[in-house]
Amino acid sequence: MSERSAAPGALALVESLVNTLDIETGADTLDTREGRERFGIAEDGLEEARELRESLRTALLAHAGHPPHRAATPLGALLSRAPLYVAVDERDGSAALAPATDGPLLSRVAAAVAEALTRGTWMRLKACEADTCHWAYYDRSPGGRGRWCSMQVCGARAKMRRYRAKEG
Repeated sequence: MSERSAAPGALALVESLVNTLDIETGADTLDTREGRERFGIAEDGLEEARELRESLRTALLAHAGHPPHRAATPLGALLSRAPLYVAVDERDGSAALAPATDGPLLSRVAAAVAEALTRGTWMRLKACEADTCHWAYYDRSPGGRGRWCSMQVCGARAKMRRYRAKEG
């Protein structure tokens, strides 16, 4: 949906996972083998991945000041199950949370959220206000007040609806 550039750093993983579902058309790229392979999701982990995706979407809607679009497991409850450890870079001594094992999507997402928290970028990842969209986007606006994934599409539709409501 959006022409925006990808979220910075590890947040790109979160953004791309949320955007595997096109709410308007119902198309879900996790329905395809290629879509699942992109995130390292095994067939038997599909429901958990979808649960994580919708919990993330709910958090991103909250970042933008919008209510949840449907009931979802609280993101904190899911991320609390992610095995992480503190990885220390031997060269410069910097530290970051990292997945305890390679591969699990939950751990990679938890590490991405932890990185975004330390960089102060987590609250800039939002979900579009439009009920038929809720696409994840990184809000690069100076005041952090972006509302739509795309001003040209979702923003324009919202403005047109408001205009028609006033005229009617």
